Amino acid sequence: MTEKITMTEAVKQLADLAREVEITDPIDWQAMNIDEQTAYELMASSVIEQFGGVEENFKEPIMMSTIVKLLVENFVLNIKLHQNV
Repeated sequence: MTEKITMTEAVKQLADLAREVEITDPIDWQAMNIDEQTAYELMASSVIEQFGGVEENFKEPIMMSTIVKLLVENFVLNIKLHQNV
């Protein structure tokens, strides 16, 4: 049986799961103008809103293409950072 959860619970669960990834690739939150929990919950809420209404058969390819886009953006930003060092 699938248990229904609230939007707030879903945001917290998604944010907590995403934060687990940061353990191996930490972010320097001291240099940010936003705290870690707020940033993760804001992004988790955005993801849930974006994909909540997508038909099931389209979710996986859309999510995978979104991940690729984010990875490319991160890759480019890292290259720029290392060029400026």
